[in-house]
Amino acid sequence: MANKTDSPSTRLDDAARAGWLYYVAGNTQEEIAAKLGISRQSAQRLVSLSVSEGLIKVRLDHPIGRCMDLAARLKSRFALDLVEIVPSDPASTSTTIGLAEAAAAEIERWLKRTDPIVMAIGTGRTLKAAIEQLMPMECPHHKVVSLTGNIAPDGSAAFYNVIFNVADTVKARSFPMPLPVIASSAREREMLHTQPMIRDTLALAAQANVTFVGVGEIGPDAPLYLDGFITDDELKALQKAGAVGEICGWSFDADGKLIEGLTNERVASAPIPSREHSLVVAIAMGRKKLPGIRATLNRRLVNGIITDETTAEGLLA
Repeated sequence: MANKTDSPSTRLDDAARAGWLYYVAGNTQEEIAAKLGISRQSAQRLVSLSVSEGLIKVRLDHPIGRCMDLAARLKSRFALDLVEIVPSDPASTSTTIGLAEAAAAEIERWLKRTDPIVMAIGTGRTLKAAIEQLMPMECPHHKVVSLTGNIAPDGSAAFYNVIFNVADTVKARSFPMPLPVIASSAREREMLHTQPMIRDTLALAAQANVTFVGVGEIGPDAPLYLDGFITDDELKALQKAGAVGEICGWSFDADGKLIEGLTNERVASAPIPSREHSLVVAIAMGRKKLPGIRATLNRRLVNGIITDETTAEGLLA
């Protein structure tokens, strides 16, 4: 083979042989070099050439390969900055399995940074499950701020508010929002937001480098309704107004536009941080949440998402 004329066609033939031996037959580059009578470096170049010339089509035959393909398509379709897709388990009815672990890994990547950051956190079951997956860390140089109030309608601590869980686990400076999730009136909300401590917390939330939020549905199983933050009549009014989802209590329609009036007049949460200057990641999956997630992405209420492959397929359909 070494005595053959090194014509373009001969070189492609050699590349095809090397590519077949490597990707199909499972030979090492040393073995390919011995079989073809060439140096290891030449074998390496021929294997690379077989791919660059399209002679070999490499397919990752593993569930994660499907997830990577879906992530790339979602990222392109919705102009997202971050997409993480986890495999779906058809036999599971959980809305957090796999998702919580992936979200925890992304949160940890940010917390491991040496430069100080401000991380904003929403609320919800999925986000709480993710926080429970965090490994203990020492992050006194970071600040973690809650976007939502931590007081339930009966005056107790809101069960799915996670700011204190984060603080305990990663030892970062934490800034809770000492407010009801939804105020009793628009006037009360405005009065609360003028308090110096609340005003400073809202300002800090607006400076977030990264934000993690859940996406709630607006249906019979709406978290806002099940957790007692809105009444049955208020839920029906939101549905009649076209609401399909909510983030931190802010309800929006199928186009991702915030619903005018109704409970949005009384939501005490901070506004969703800027998607132009920071990363805002939605953590959500499931058929019931699909309309809300799609609206979130279409309106660019977030610029990142962590979801599962079934939900990703629904978003791309």
